[in-house]
Amino acid sequence: MGAITLVRHGEPALSRRVKLDSDGYRDWWARYEKAGLLEGQMPPPMLLQFAKEAGYIFSSTLLRSIETARAVTRGKPFVSLPVFVEAPLPPPKFPKFMKFSPKYWGGISRWWWWAFNHHQGEETRAQAEARAREAALLLHEKALTGEDVLLLAHGYFNFTISLELKKLGYSQTCEQGFKYWGCRRYEMRA
Repeated sequence: MGAITLVRHGEPALSRRVKLDSDGYRDWWARYEKAGLLEGQMPPPMLLQFAKEAGYIFSSTLLRSIETARAVTRGKPFVSLPVFVEAPLPPPKFPKFMKFSPKYWGGISRWWWWAFNHHQGEETRAQAEARAREAALLLHEKALTGEDVLLLAHGYFNFTISLELKKLGYSQTCEQGFKYWGCRRYEMRA
């Protein structure tokens, strides 16, 4: 049984050092969804080794994930699939005077989406969780071949996939949190 490694993409080129109201954050997030990586980053050596050993490599279809996959695979083929894209982050409508950094808006928006089903016509929490089950099953199917599997995608959605992998019997053997380039590795319990 192969191991499954979930990796958050590298640092995007779009700065988080701004203060925005809810409309400004909505615009910022739209640009973030299209942004690539900040230049000059190097993947951690452990991640390069995981890519070298992986029989299957996937990314989401968003540019920051694709560029992360290119940096890690160094020419080795990978497959980009929409099933791995990040869950949406529509911000709640707050008064204009309430301005926060994108980091805080992300937390507020995720909480509103998660706790109050605030989706503004985008994917709901239930839909994202169903998609995470689908993604986990795809990764599990590939791991059943005995080959290691590597996914280069997004922080929250990787976390949601990890919950599904645990339900399938996987144990976490590496935890680097939600930082850029951070890995979470899962192996089937004996």
